[in-house]
Amino acid sequence: TIMPALKTYSLSSPLLSYRKEFFLSSIFSLHLTFHLSIFFPGELPRQITPCDSLMNTLNKKDFPMKWVKQTIHYWCDDTRSKHCLGNGICAAILDTGISAHPDFSGRILDFQDFTSSTPSVSLHDDSGHGTHVAGILAGSGQVSSGLYAGIAPDTDLLICKVLDHEGNGNIQTVLKGIDWILKIKDSYPLHLVNISVGGRPTLPPGQKKLLLDAVEHLWDLGLTVVVSSGNYGPRPGTVAVPGTSPKVITVGVPDTLPLFRTGHSSSNYSGRGPTDHCIKKPDVFAPGTGIISCNSRYISSMQSASVRPSLFQRPTFLSSQPYIAKTGTSMATPVVTGAIACLFSKYPDLSNVEAKLRLHNSCQPIPGTESGWGLLHVANLLNS
Repeated sequence: TIMPALKTYSLSSPLLSYRKEFFLSSIFSLHLTFHLSIFFPGELPRQITPCDSLMNTLNKKDFPMKWVKQTIHYWCDDTRSKHCLGNGICAAILDTGISAHPDFSGRILDFQDFTSSTPSVSLHDDSGHGTHVAGILAGSGQVSSGLYAGIAPDTDLLICKVLDHEGNGNIQTVLKGIDWILKIKDSYPLHLVNISVGGRPTLPPGQKKLLLDAVEHLWDLGLTVVVSSGNYGPRPGTVAVPGTSPKVITVGVPDTLPLFRTGHSSSNYSGRGPTDHCIKKPDVFAPGTGIISCNSRYISSMQSASVRPSLFQRPTFLSSQPYIAKTGTSMATPVVTGAIACLFSKYPDLSNVEAKLRLHNSCQPIPGTESGWGLLHVANLLNS
């Protein structure tokens, strides 16, 4: 069976994770502070400082979602009119779960947890990674009066928890999540699957094949699968699995966008191709550094709420701030997934192949994106 081998292998290094995300401390109170800490597994927190070029922007309380949207040319007639913000579209997210944050009120259509021996349908996220990803994709920005709204805030969500509280998991759990999506996909207007998790490029060949076959099966059934390239770069051949698939859309972070410096390592972290089969990756690039999105610890009494819209009413708040900043290709991936949700809300009959072609033709080549098509350009995407 798959599970015992994975458990043995995972003793020193989990097979699947959200790829050593760079966690930034909770900083939101409608203002940003500059005393941030960065956390790596097995390391003590260390201080980081923003690049000089970002200092003026960081003083503004609309950093960084406004900056993210400006960078990807998000504002155009279709987005300003609010007619193409994911309305009528559903996206599935395989991650660490989701909390009942007010920014998702009424739009979480289904939830399943495959990390527990007793599967649960109660909303929860004991890591925070999945909630953050979901907020970038589809958060309404309700708590911030729209300031930190996601890219496609009208999108409905299907949430599958496949990673534990430390962001670790195994292929069997992810395969169960994918199988769940296959079983329920016809019950919802499901167009997209966001996978900001994956395995190291050194994953054993047999396990690589299992994961690649599963995500490519989703693609072959007409779903648009968007995955992150991982944070193992920037050396060649460092794209995480399943981002190495030639079919799915793989997302990276360009080196040339403003980045946070650390005292000990480069911020140039995005996985790079070529893959084992000499395919250029990532396909598309988007901002992923210091992205502010929903904090899973913001609410208390609704953490275990069932998937029913009524339970989002009158939330009880913790002392935690409603938003938090995180860094990684995991954060760039829902930026692209959200943009494609906007595309499908304008052109609902597009196939996943047509959407990928439009994305390819609309990207903006900039320095640092030579390994792919270029930087995401939403205005071009919606008008191509």
